[in-house]
Amino acid sequence: MLVEVMGRHAGWIALNAGLATGAHATLIPEQPFDVEDVCRLVKKRFQHGSSHFICVVAEGAKPAPGSMELRQGGLDEFGHERFTGVAAQLAVEIEKRVKKDVRVTVLGHVQRGGTPTAYDRVLATRFGVNAADAAHAGEYGMMVSLRGQEIDRVPLADAVRQLKLVPQSRYDDAAAFFG
Repeated sequence: MLVEVMGRHAGWIALNAGLATGAHATLIPEQPFDVEDVCRLVKKRFQHGSSHFICVVAEGAKPAPGSMELRQGGLDEFGHERFTGVAAQLAVEIEKRVKKDVRVTVLGHVQRGGTPTAYDRVLATRFGVNAADAAHAGEYGMMVSLRGQEIDRVPLADAVRQLKLVPQSRYDDAAAFFG
């Protein structure tokens, strides 16, 4: 089973979802994947008596050069690359190479509609109160953020200055659980 989640440039959602659910592999944009490596993991699971394999795939995950070719989808109206379903294309490759049926689920925006936890609700309330306080104080162009356990305000320009990518060490920690 391949589960495709949001993650155009950064694999935080995929990485954390994979860890939280015990997925057997996670593919993220920051780490080009080799299809043969994925197939080896699938084969290994089945050779050890497992009846399933779950891989979380960020929509922006890309195969390593020469591993497999992805269809190109052109650009959307905002000039962003239009994705063509990396999980579905990977599923075809795995089926060909491993001779097992592969199912694909694309969560897309469904993943945004989950029920918030108590922590999520409290944090959102704290963010809302702080954002309202900032607006009342005339502090525009700011974003509320969580630093440790404290709510802080950060200039929007600072918040979007660079992508917050998954560092290699964090991926390596998660990869210790693959297989």
